[in-house]
Amino acid sequence: MFSAASGVKQHAPFVYARHREIPPIADRTCLGALRGLIAEWAIDCIFPANALVIDFLDRYRDDLPCKLIAAPSEVLALTRSKTATYDTLRHVFAVPELHVDVDENSAFPLFIKPDAMYGAQGARIVESHAEFLARPPGSGDIVCEYLPGEEFTVDCFSDRHGEILFAGPRTRERIRMGTSMHSETPSSEVGGELREMAAKIQQCIPMRGAWFFQAKVGKHGRLVLLEVESRIAGTMAMHRVQGVNFALLSILDAFDLDVRVHSLPAADVVIDRALTNRYAHSLEYDTVYVDLDDTIIVNGQLNLVLIRFLYQCVNKGIRLVLVSKSVAADPSACLDQWRIASLFDTVHWLRESESKVDYMLPGRGIFIDDSFSQRMEAEARLGIPTFDPSMVELLLDERI
Repeated sequence: MFSAASGVKQHAPFVYARHREIPPIADRTCLGALRGLIAEWAIDCIFPANALVIDFLDRYRDDLPCKLIAAPSEVLALTRSKTATYDTLRHVFAVPELHVDVDENSAFPLFIKPDAMYGAQGARIVESHAEFLARPPGSGDIVCEYLPGEEFTVDCFSDRHGEILFAGPRTRERIRMGTSMHSETPSSEVGGELREMAAKIQQCIPMRGAWFFQAKVGKHGRLVLLEVESRIAGTMAMHRVQGVNFALLSILDAFDLDVRVHSLPAADVVIDRALTNRYAHSLEYDTVYVDLDDTIIVNGQLNLVLIRFLYQCVNKGIRLVLVSKSVAADPSACLDQWRIASLFDTVHWLRESESKVDYMLPGRGIFIDDSFSQRMEAEARLGIPTFDPSMVELLLDERI
């Protein structure tokens, strides 16, 4: 996998091992730079997930020397406009009531949102006519009824034959920046109604690949459509871990391969999302010295973050040296018990009176130990970086 993005400070270089900076899509040189990367990297397909980038690439779809994983242009144009989507679907199920003329007798609160943006950008509730006049809608905004009830997203996949192969409803319990951060499996009754809405959308709009729609319960207790989006949704991960890999399915379908979908039955999955930390650093090392008690084994369990890092070192050919004053009656049996005996290139069992630094060599090593005094001794005598177990997160490399 490869990544390309504009030069703003962003997360992509922390995720992709092969990342390149190119001009932003508003720059006239962006397309040429992108075409150059496609040739240099021998790219087979581009899979955009951001709505504005999808619009840009769709505009130049015929100028791309590779396949674009995106819905057909006419579908993108229709679903990018909420009013066009409502006009297409209002005859099959409820859509929000739009307010063209707003006065003091209008049914406040009202909801203002951009017709074409995404992720709740620019959306707001208006409680009164005075508030409406103080901050009127912009030229690209629509004014619609406020829907007070529960909100849902339905993650869908449609194949090249126009068949909807999967529709997975989920609740939107906690929302940040337009993204659902906590989702659960809704009741079977609501889920069935949402799946019927998905089927009707497919009948009216020839969706293809991964897509989703959002609906909310209105003041009369019925589901009302909010929007349809022809792209990947971040919280689709809830269904991916149940066996529905929307990205892979979209790629296979785009290359005209027939696919089928199988999801875990009755899993009642709950997803909760939060910020994930990733780091960059300038440390270089070819050897890791690591302690056992309260470092690899903590509170009678393996420290999974550290184990993950140690196997990362195995992948990279970095030497692993265990230096331990283990209190176990049989330290070697302890390694066998935790199934890590073969993980280390060298194992040093020390007496309490010995110093771990005496078993370390000068050079490009690092030392991981829960003991502050032993870390400081290693740093003072050898000048090597030292880490306590909580610091190991810095050393993880999750780039793909």
